[in-house]
Amino acid sequence: MMDKRGALVTINGAMGEGGGQILRTSLALSLCSGKPFRIVNLRSRRKKPGFRHQHLVCVNAAAKIGGARIEGATLGSQELIFTPTTIRPGHYHFDIWQITLSPSNLDHLLS
Repeated sequence: MMDKRGALVTINGAMGEGGGQILRTSLALSLCSGKPFRIVNLRSRRKKPGFRHQHLVCVNAAAKIGGARIEGATLGSQELIFTPTTIRPGHYHFDIWQITLSPSNLDHLLS
């Protein structure tokens, strides 16, 4: 998301509970607003920091739906730049077989 000066907003992924919720919320707000963001320190205080498979599925699903350009979305990475273009209506299929289907993951994929 851009601030009032037009600069890319950087979100510290270690804040709060320091897990995937800050990522999922950032993706949803970015898609709704059309504004890009950068997240750093994703899950940095966790035993296995950075992106896990379920986070990458959410990022890639959001990118496909929002026509977004993504940078840094790899296993273990703690940084992501997400730049959406426009929401693309359609029928989508996402391979979520490895995701623990929690309400937050389901909510993100359905919203």
